[in-house]
Amino acid sequence: MSKQQIPRPEYPNPQFERADWLNLNGEWEFEIDDSKSGRERELFRAETFQGKITVPFCPESRLSGVGYVDFMNVVWYRREVDIPAEKLAGRVFLRFGAVDYEAFVYVNGEFVGSHKGGYVAFGFEITGFIRAGKNVITVCAEDDVRSPRIPSGKQSEKFSSHGCHYTRTTGIWQTVWLEFTPKSYIKGIKLKPDYINGTVGIQADVEGGGIFTVEAFFGGKAVGSAEKSTLGGNVCVQIKLSEIHLWDVSQGNLYNLRLTLGDDAVCSYFGLRGIQMDGGRFMLNGRSVFMRLVLDQGFYPDGIYTAATEDDLVRDIELAQSVGFNGARLHEKVFEPRFLYHCDRLGYLVWGEYPNWGIDVSDPANLAAVLPEWCEALERDVNHPSIIGWCPFNETWDYDRRKQWDDLLRIVYRVTKLFDKTRPCIDTSGNFHTETDIFDVHDYEQNPDVFKEHYDRLMTEGVLFDHQRDRQRWGGEPVFVSEYGGIKWIVDDDFGDNWGWGYGEAPKSEEEFLDRYKRLTDTLLDNDRMCGFCYTQLYDVEQEKNGLFTYERKAKFDPEFFKKVNSRKAAIE
Repeated sequence: MSKQQIPRPEYPNPQFERADWLNLNGEWEFEIDDSKSGRERELFRAETFQGKITVPFCPESRLSGVGYVDFMNVVWYRREVDIPAEKLAGRVFLRFGAVDYEAFVYVNGEFVGSHKGGYVAFGFEITGFIRAGKNVITVCAEDDVRSPRIPSGKQSEKFSSHGCHYTRTTGIWQTVWLEFTPKSYIKGIKLKPDYINGTVGIQADVEGGGIFTVEAFFGGKAVGSAEKSTLGGNVCVQIKLSEIHLWDVSQGNLYNLRLTLGDDAVCSYFGLRGIQMDGGRFMLNGRSVFMRLVLDQGFYPDGIYTAATEDDLVRDIELAQSVGFNGARLHEKVFEPRFLYHCDRLGYLVWGEYPNWGIDVSDPANLAAVLPEWCEALERDVNHPSIIGWCPFNETWDYDRRKQWDDLLRIVYRVTKLFDKTRPCIDTSGNFHTETDIFDVHDYEQNPDVFKEHYDRLMTEGVLFDHQRDRQRWGGEPVFVSEYGGIKWIVDDDFGDNWGWGYGEAPKSEEEFLDRYKRLTDTLLDNDRMCGFCYTQLYDVEQEKNGLFTYERKAKFDPEFFKKVNSRKAAIE
């Protein structure tokens, strides 16, 4: 299969990219194992499977070629790969962008490792398992959306999609690839840009000794370098930049990095910017910036969780910018690194979130279901300049009438702050807050006059309106209405009878929709105690018809109207 025929042929993570790799997307053998007996039957030794699937698309999607949308407890994948002998001189790694939920991986019939967590990248060194010539890779993926111990985000726990729950994703849904390195190699990096002093610190984890070097470039021009000898483990260097170009809203001024250790070379990049909270203001590079965000669910009509092409990732960012938003909440999903790269490149502000829905937040044991994967997400995404905050939970409703275990949120919040002190963290968006840097609320009031009364009191009396005030208490933290609007408007009624849903009573005319949107949004822009908003939502998702665009990303109204409303200066700026 040529590169042009391979779906999603681009390298999955531009922030840590090697030249020597092999994309394994494309046709794999496939089998559904609802009896969950495949491992006992040793399907990892099978010579063939019954069906075919196109990776990296989940079997529920049209693009996978399977299109099976009922529950699947276990699915199996099999792929034969030819590896030239010259690739075996160093190390070989098998890597996965994401597999939902628990993956068991085999090479040539031998177990090489497992991973639990459906939203983050993982991999295994398989140097000792492969040989020159034909090799067989087998993957078993187990998933149970109905389990209270498995985070599922917006995946439907019923047979059909309903409300704000959509088609499920099972198994592999991001790129699979092989990576070849020398015996001494760079394992990972953490970048620490300092826009005030014009420096960038690089903390690297390396295997083996040698000279570790880093070169920085801007627009192709060398702007600094550093090197240090190492015996392996952790190595730190700092570069004083000869040119200062700040990363900013709609200005993704990215510096490129080239890192080497002996014969190993990795390409990366960073943005030079700083984030602080100053009183009630969100500060970017020392100035107040109002977060004009939109809710992005990360769903696609033909690929479900997975965009058909890289261009589809770029399109969603550009659509949001075309209607005046400067960023997004990446909602109930850990978005793929390639999407975050384009956020970095385009100067697009985003909140990194986690798909906590489906988890029983009343059970202390579920700390083990959330924290390890959340830490992996932090580790993977911490270097992205576009990520301006972390939010591990969203609307932690009671589970079977049991209240949330507050320490679950508190522990995850505190671990997040230990890992990254450079960004604010919201413990749970909307409710029920326990310990947070920003006190955000959700409010889908559709009457603009009532909505205005809610938040004018914040300016005049210092009182924050909150639907959940019986369960949480505002302590004077910065305020952010992180969900509002959700106005229902259907333009493509494929089901008849005005099918679909949004929040509250739908407007009866286009003029009423636009007036409602403007007045709701003006209330937040004019409030000098408000540091941002997030409108629900960018595009429709299946039956949820409250996007500014349809599920196929067609504009419902003139984008210029929203751009004019959203882009004007906010009172807090």
